[in-house]
Amino acid sequence: MSSGQATLGFKTPAWWAEAMLLLVAAVWGASYGLAKTAVFFYPVLGFLAVRFCVTALLLLPTWRRLSAQQVRTTLTVGLPLGLILLSIFVAETYGLSLTSASNAAFLISLCVTFTPFVEWIVLRAHPGWAVFVATGVSLVGTWLLTSTTSLSLNLGDGLMLIAALLRAAMVTCTTRLTRGKDIPSLPLTAVQTGTVGLGCLMLGFLVLPDGLPPLPNSPVFWYATGFLVVFCTLFAFFAQNYALRRTSPTRVSLLMGAEPVFGALFAVWWLHESLGVTGWIGGLLIVGASLWAALRR
Repeated sequence: MSSGQATLGFKTPAWWAEAMLLLVAAVWGASYGLAKTAVFFYPVLGFLAVRFCVTALLLLPTWRRLSAQQVRTTLTVGLPLGLILLSIFVAETYGLSLTSASNAAFLISLCVTFTPFVEWIVLRAHPGWAVFVATGVSLVGTWLLTSTTSLSLNLGDGLMLIAALLRAAMVTCTTRLTRGKDIPSLPLTAVQTGTVGLGCLMLGFLVLPDGLPPLPNSPVFWYATGFLVVFCTLFAFFAQNYALRRTSPTRVSLLMGAEPVFGALFAVWWLHESLGVTGWIGGLLIVGASLWAALRR
């Protein structure tokens, strides 16, 4: 199967992959509140180990029809990408536990700005002036969306900045390592999530003084973790790996730049938070920049 062909067995238009990314942005927007809830009941490393080990186990059946060559290629590509993903989620989840959700949403969205420069360095591909305009508009919109809170760089904010840079590196390296290779998206996601889950499990027993405690009994923890596994991990990383072969890393990051908007909508609906006129203007700027970038294709 060529890289221009969908893993579903038929050729699909690029807008289909980009629509999937907007849906990923929606569920990831809801993930901030759910992750903060989960780590209230269980340590960060333990929570990540549960989330990603369960995901990897659910994806094991996708390996049954792979050829020996596909298995080798998937492992060769998936392991380094999994290590980057491990770094992202450790930094992001610890950062989220140490800063406000508004700060986290703003800082993680800086990957939209970082990606064109990482793509330029790694892929030697100048993104063009339109992409820089769209990333600038998206960044201004995110600032307006979160302008009700002041940014003060504490440890949590610093970790979110690192996670944003790693996200930009992740989408760029995924494009570089998977280009022209026959790697089905779901088995690749299995390798990445398995690397994160086992890595967090090892870190939990090595880093934490008393190791990982017994799993919590709270239904709230398991509801939140279940949603994150199914929608924010299984679906999200399949969609991202799928789309990265059909569009550029910068375009992926622009579409994912709508994530803070959906996070705000989730907060208003679920947490009954208020969002002023400035916040809504910022949200519309982010969505507009993402859609404009997609329509220019």
